[in-house]
Amino acid sequence: MKATCWMGRNTVEVVDVPDPKILDERDAIIRITSTAICGSDLHLYDGYVPEMKRGDILGHEFMGEVVETGKGVGNLSVGDRVVVPFPIACGACEQCRNGMTSVCENSNPNSGMAEKLWGHATSGIFGYSHLTGGFAGGQAEYARVPFADVGPMKVPSSLTDEQVLFLTDVFPTGYMGAEMCDISPGDTVAIWGAGPVGQFAAASAALLGAHRVVVIDRFDYRLDIVARHTGAQTLNYEQVDVRDALQEITAGRGPDAVIDCVGLEAHHPNAALHTYDRVKQATRAESDRGHSLRQMITSVRNGGVVSIVGVYGGFVDKFPIGSLMNRSLTVRTGQTHVHRYQHGLLARIERGEIDPSFIVTHRASLSDAPAMYETFKNKRDDCLKVVLTP
Repeated sequence: MKATCWMGRNTVEVVDVPDPKILDERDAIIRITSTAICGSDLHLYDGYVPEMKRGDILGHEFMGEVVETGKGVGNLSVGDRVVVPFPIACGACEQCRNGMTSVCENSNPNSGMAEKLWGHATSGIFGYSHLTGGFAGGQAEYARVPFADVGPMKVPSSLTDEQVLFLTDVFPTGYMGAEMCDISPGDTVAIWGAGPVGQFAAASAALLGAHRVVVIDRFDYRLDIVARHTGAQTLNYEQVDVRDALQEITAGRGPDAVIDCVGLEAHHPNAALHTYDRVKQATRAESDRGHSLRQMITSVRNGGVVSIVGVYGGFVDKFPIGSLMNRSLTVRTGQTHVHRYQHGLLARIERGEIDPSFIVTHRASLSDAPAMYETFKNKRDDCLKVVLTP
């Protein structure tokens, strides 16, 4: 089969690889009908996530048709149309029973490797380095899905692929980011990043009753999309001082909650400070650029909530722990527990409360993946989200 493989920093190739096979009775094989490039895939592409190996198959946002199941998979049949959550969950460990499927205790065979970096391991994740299990991803013609009796969710034929594809990751991620804010009527929520996750965080904050949603980014086309589809107010951080603007919007109080949808490759509007962070990251003096996170913490109101769903991999320099501690802030974060949210969000789509396909700007064949990675990374042609069709 054809698959998009990581071949080194800033290099992916679509190559022939062996077809996946059933390895366990709880496996299923999925024929991919749609797959997407995620912003967190760029962290792999750019070489910031360790333990990638040449030839690793990328992709953790994919859906398709079941073509084979192991004998232990009684909930799926050949021909079922499914979306596949990016975290791999066993469904039986304590964390899974508590709905914390992204920290499943049984699905990451490389837990010892992850423990050296993070102290404890996460779940396995499709196509996301050997730290998270080394599982082949879904930017391919077929994928093996472990624990298929737990993960894949059937979706109705009345909805298009693009309406349900993002239930695999970015829609639940944005929703979880908003849910962790404990939004009350009258609240102002500020969101850093107008990429796909930021778009869905803004939409979700509105669905959950926020009075005002403010989205911060530097690309006008992304700000235009989020304003048009979610009603959010927008700030271009290259044109305004973000903290001052948020103070003015909230009468000097600060937002009630802030959401980080940027992660480890944050950009600083001051060229000198941005270069400082870039150099420290390049020399491994820090692994993650933390400008957005630092700004969020100092901008949120006293007693507010800091919600982090942007991906971080290791260590951030100059973390403002003094502001965090002295001002009674609450931090909530995590890789998304997709299984917890997918059925409820599917119901919202079916009721017409949201059509997630609004984020798609580029459609291409799987063979175009290398060019699409470059387009997405460099924000060419007003690219917000790429969907690939094998």
